[in-house]
Amino acid sequence: MPVSPGPGHDEPANESGLPGEGAMATGEPEPVNTATAIGGPTEFEAEKVVSNEPEPVTHQNSGLWRHDTGDSSYTDIGSPSSPCPPTKAEDDEVQREDNTNALTSVQSHRRNSKEIISFLPSSPEHPQNFSRKRKLLVFATGIMTVLNSTLGSSLPSNATVQITTHFNVTDDLQFSLPISCFLMGYVIGPILCGPLSENYGRKPIMVGAFCAYIVWTMGCAVAPTWPALLVFRLLCGIFASAPIAIVGGLYADIYGDPRSRGAAMAYFMVATTLGPIMAPIVSGFIAQSTSWRWVFGAGTFFALATLPLPIICEETYLPVLLERKARQMRKEQGRDDIIAATSLEKKSWSYVFSVVMTRPFRMLFQEAIVSCVCLYAMLVYAIFYLYFGVYPLIFLGESSVYKFSPGIAGLTFIAIMVGSMTGLPIFIWWDRFLARKQEEGAAWAKQEEYRRLPLACLGGPMFVVAIFWLGWSARADVHWIVPVLSGVPFGCAYLLIFMALLNYLSDAYLTFAASAQGMASTCRSLGGATLPIAGRRMFTNLGIAWACTLLAFVALGVAVIPFVFIRYGEKIRANSKFCQELRRIQEEEREAEKREEARQNRHEVDPGHGGDEKRRADAVAEV
Repeated sequence: MPVSPGPGHDEPANESGLPGEGAMATGEPEPVNTATAIGGPTEFEAEKVVSNEPEPVTHQNSGLWRHDTGDSSYTDIGSPSSPCPPTKAEDDEVQREDNTNALTSVQSHRRNSKEIISFLPSSPEHPQNFSRKRKLLVFATGIMTVLNSTLGSSLPSNATVQITTHFNVTDDLQFSLPISCFLMGYVIGPILCGPLSENYGRKPIMVGAFCAYIVWTMGCAVAPTWPALLVFRLLCGIFASAPIAIVGGLYADIYGDPRSRGAAMAYFMVATTLGPIMAPIVSGFIAQSTSWRWVFGAGTFFALATLPLPIICEETYLPVLLERKARQMRKEQGRDDIIAATSLEKKSWSYVFSVVMTRPFRMLFQEAIVSCVCLYAMLVYAIFYLYFGVYPLIFLGESSVYKFSPGIAGLTFIAIMVGSMTGLPIFIWWDRFLARKQEEGAAWAKQEEYRRLPLACLGGPMFVVAIFWLGWSARADVHWIVPVLSGVPFGCAYLLIFMALLNYLSDAYLTFAASAQGMASTCRSLGGATLPIAGRRMFTNLGIAWACTLLAFVALGVAVIPFVFIRYGEKIRANSKFCQELRRIQEEEREAEKREEARQNRHEVDPGHGGDEKRRADAVAEV
């Protein structure tokens, strides 16, 4: 359905500059983000606003649809193509409403004494109809904030010796605490940031958290004691977790097409991999050349350079945008009876704490998909961050296998970076292959699980092989390039697993994606924070080869999860309360789209004030 660009839409709204948008669209009907025409769903029984009113009937007018809900007589606010002649009172209403452009993108119905508005599916103010440049800004903001966050997580990795020496820390169990404390902040932060972004909007949470992250990163650079450094790192992790928890929902806001959303999430996952891998290189060369404090100074300056992006990025969460639209219309029309559909939802503090803040936990324990994804992601993420402690045992210092300097030891992580970059073209190839099979009508290609999970089916075994490779090749009689090259399949597998699992969460839960992603982030960060603490001693006691063997067998055990989802995922989603609610709302939105298409068709048939009586009678009869 064509969308007319609104103010500031200098390019067609359906030509996104982000990967896969527009050009990657398939011929199949696009699943609609459930936060659309009604401004975001209420959450089933405890969160619905129950109404016994009859189903509203939509009427045509100049951009504002009015629904007859049974408690008010039919009113058409007299457009040029109005199917019924306006009365004198309606003429006065038209005169008032024609003085504003606020009515060009919404529909409304009356409920008691209130005019309740919601966006039309084709509204240029709808986030999924943003212009190419606007979407590109949102995309870049998500990538850069995530890159800052993940880079900060492993920033002290190759400066650990200098930091512990400065503070006279001799217990090897404490060596990994600067990274573990940061990741423990990742455990706490998403529980807060994900649900709050679904209640107050993406931008205020993102900007506020990012500014706090900058402050506490600066604090790490001037920390006077070891405990102070650890506390500052914990606070850094809490606020740095906001992009990790929110960006999945951010991209779900602006990309309705699963292929476009999946491509954006693929680049997001590359950023989450590149950040931690770049940090050891940066910290290694800085720490051996100057003070370890400049490691955190460099992180602060990088974050300050990124800060303008989240500040200028616009809000994308539809319920917040709809409430702003209602405020604008009340101000411009001098009416206080216009409210957003989302204003009918409960938003008291008791509601926020009892419903919004508990949603991630309810999804973890009630949704099998979320539970299994969290388990798999936790183990893979824990092993990934364990590598920041294992690589120094193999490559860094005189006590290691290969005795590299800090800067050169940091360069060994480049293989993981290369591997993660190779995962992106694999994702794009699979996406195109799947689209071709869908066009050909292949039965298996219509199943939702085949859109993402085969990538995890490839990445899981590859991840296991890479761990075995590292463990049994890291010996003094084997050239250093052999264990280094194990990072290529490791990085590729890590990226494929996370692209598949996190995209599957976003596709399955859409409007609730931020809560699902937030809980996934919390669980995987819990693993990343705890396993490295014991990891160094485990590798010391078992040896590099047998410690890697243990990890590989555990990873092999959870690698069956995507295969199980492919086999039973459709049944699991059919029994999911969250998915059932989303399907119900999608059906309502499709009906709204059909009504709008019918309205546009009638407008094309009768574009003027006049028109023969038969067409008017037919239009009234259709209503």
